[in-house]
Amino acid sequence: MIREGGCLCGAVRFKAEGEPLNVRICHCRICQKAMGSPFFARAQFDQRALTVEGDTARYASSENIDRVFCKRCGTRLFAWRRNGTLAGVALATFDDRNAFAPTEHIWVSEKLAWVRLDDGLTQYQTTIPA
Repeated sequence: MIREGGCLCGAVRFKAEGEPLNVRICHCRICQKAMGSPFFARAQFDQRALTVEGDTARYASSENIDRVFCKRCGTRLFAWRRNGTLAGVALATFDDRNAFAPTEHIWVSEKLAWVRLDDGLTQYQTTIPA
C-alpha cells in the first residue's frame, strides 16, 4: 500500500510505501522543541520506502537525527536518521491523518506535566528497551 502526504502549502509531497515499522508518540524534549508541540506522533519507515518531492531543508537536532521541513511554509515533516536507515513521518502530514494509530509512548519521563496518558498504550520512560 502507498500512502501520500505533504506540507501545509503543498510545495512538498511524499509517498510512503508499505507499512510502518512502528507508530509511536515521542515525548522527549528534543521532539517537543523540534515540533513546537507537547510530543511528536510519528510513523517510522525505512528511508527507502519514502519518496519526497519538493524543496525541503534540514536541521541537525542531534548527532543522529535531521529534522526535515518545508522551506516555504515550515511544516515539520520528518525526523530523518542521518545514517540513512529510518525516518519518522509526522502522522498529521499524511493525507489520511487517521491512517496510523500510535501503539506506544516513548520518553514519558520527559512529557509535559499537564499531558495525561490514559489511552491504555504501552509507556516507556525512555526509549524502547533493546
